[in-house]
Amino acid sequence: MTTLVWFRQDLRLAGNPALAAACRAGAVVPVFILEEGGEGAPRRLGGALRWWLAGSLAALSNELAARGARLILRRGDPAAVLGELAAATKATSVHWNRRYDPAGAARDGDVEQALTGRGLEVETFNAGLLAEPWEISTGSGRPYQVFKPFWVALRNRIAGVVAEAAPPAIPAPERWPESDALDAWGLLPTRPDWAGGLRAAWVPGEAAAQALLAAFLDGPILDYQDRRDLPGEAATARLSPHLHWGEIGPRQIWAAATGRFAGSGDAERAGAFLRQLAWREFCCHLLHHFPRLPDANLQAKFDAMAWTDDAEALAAWQRGQTGYPIVDAGMRELWATGWMHNRVRMVVASFLTKHLLIHWRHGEAWFWDTLVDADLANNVANWQWVAGCGADAAPFFRIFNPVLQGQKFDPHGAYVRRWVPELAGLDDGHLHEPWRAPPMVLRAAGVTLGRDYPPPMVDHKRARQRALDALHALPGTA
Repeated sequence: MTTLVWFRQDLRLAGNPALAAACRAGAVVPVFILEEGGEGAPRRLGGALRWWLAGSLAALSNELAARGARLILRRGDPAAVLGELAAATKATSVHWNRRYDPAGAARDGDVEQALTGRGLEVETFNAGLLAEPWEISTGSGRPYQVFKPFWVALRNRIAGVVAEAAPPAIPAPERWPESDALDAWGLLPTRPDWAGGLRAAWVPGEAAAQALLAAFLDGPILDYQDRRDLPGEAATARLSPHLHWGEIGPRQIWAAATGRFAGSGDAERAGAFLRQLAWREFCCHLLHHFPRLPDANLQAKFDAMAWTDDAEALAAWQRGQTGYPIVDAGMRELWATGWMHNRVRMVVASFLTKHLLIHWRHGEAWFWDTLVDADLANNVANWQWVAGCGADAAPFFRIFNPVLQGQKFDPHGAYVRRWVPELAGLDDGHLHEPWRAPPMVLRAAGVTLGRDYPPPMVDHKRARQRALDALHALPGTA
């Protein structure tokens, strides 16, 4: 018996139930299909995601080859491609791990119907979530929209979770079908090649993900609860892009973290990290239950929000030229590395939606194109959370003061000085609000505002009041 294993956002061998089941059944043909364009296709990948995918597929291909298998690359309509490959390899079944985003889930249903209509057996599995979205609900059977009770319900359900090891060998079919060349897909940027910073910051692939997890569990996790909000320190796991492409799964992370500290006094410290994993889960559940989340406010009253249409302000935010150092540092880190510290993500998102009153969809689109961990559920749910229109949303009147955020979470300026080097000569007391520095201090630091670094594009106090006025104008807002 030969089984096609359709890889998608599960680009790993360990903890991959679709692959494990196929190996137990007989010969395996691993397949990845580039789904771009066409009716019902998932959202087109952003540039940073395409870069990561190229590296991840190369790494997966090497891991499969070491176990006697080949990764078959094709592009086009999945139902047609899988049907053709099944005929060429005499496969009788197709396995895949489920997707939960609206377009992906709908397409999977169509593909399953088409394949079973051809007499093929289809089996699907969960490799991407700790629990299925339909398995956790409130007492009234509705999806959770508040994180804390969701976290309690999830934690109670998944105690003792385990993940399978990678198969030592993968049974090969009688003959291998033809494959596209990865280079022919044009996933990597060339003219210009803007990915130098990404290459310096990241190594895609399952082995790199496991190495990051091991290094995190060996030390930083013990201080995670206290230091995770400090962007100038290496205090986070940086596993989010690996999670997005499934180079490591949430069950693997959960099992490793809980197993490392089981029965020890440090077990509670792991809880702060696992809450972040659960927040990712919460976002996935929200998107599953509210499929219009990428385009529509979860709280409908925000449909009347008086957003501004200011292309010049949006461009300044994108370039990291707002005049607020912590905001600009975050946006420049994003452009250079395809990633941004989570605390800073909240600050820059608050600045766009509240200081500039620019619709959250513009920020979400920019993140989608520039983040190496641009996950649809996390991206839209978190942008709506910051904007105040989503589930368990931060109240709209909670408007981050970018100066205070910088002073609190980057008190000695390690983060700002790295990403806004033109301000590096300023002392800690003036670094986060250079416009308040006396002229002699600016001269000593080699800074001329308006030449070396822009003045603030908005005044915080006035921008905050404008945002509050817009909130109070919404129907049903006290």
